[in-house]
Amino acid sequence: MMKFIKITFFIAMFLNIYGCGIYKPVDARKTSPNVGTRAEKNMQEGKGYRLFGGNKKKGGVFEFASSNAMWRASIKLLDFTPLSNVDYSGGMIITDWFSDEKEENVYIKITVRFFSNEIRADGVNVIVYKKTCDELNKCKTSKVESALANEIKLAILKEAALIENNNLLKNPDYKRPEFGAK
Repeated sequence: MMKFIKITFFIAMFLNIYGCGIYKPVDARKTSPNVGTRAEKNMQEGKGYRLFGGNKKKGGVFEFASSNAMWRASIKLLDFTPLSNVDYSGGMIITDWFSDEKEENVYIKITVRFFSNEIRADGVNVIVYKKTCDELNKCKTSKVESALANEIKLAILKEAALIENNNLLKNPDYKRPEFGAK
């Protein structure tokens, strides 16, 4: 009886593994009979691992926001306001609503979107929103088409250029990081 259970268990496991797609038959005409060659090919394709060292494949390039001049410039320029959403991997900074003491019940929110890590005008987009509230706390939100967004964008580009120049002066081997590098 125990032998029957073991055989049934192994058959069930084999069918389960085969059905899940883990086991994939290989064409012997396309596969090298040399074990070392197959292992190297699998390592190059990222399909394997080595237990005791050897040539380890890197998992990817992980850049930090502190190495991105555009990002650093934006954070530096927006430090006067609280930030509600900061997502380096998504390339977006959103401030919280803030007000100017001159106008009561008028609030502003700034959104900065990054399209490139390069310091160029089409690599960043700045949108300014305005929220006006009345005495009953009914608010109206609208996108502001003014020179403010363009001024913030220009200030970010200038500050990023200064940061990039300082990086180059400090380290001549400095390489600009790739935005969203994998």
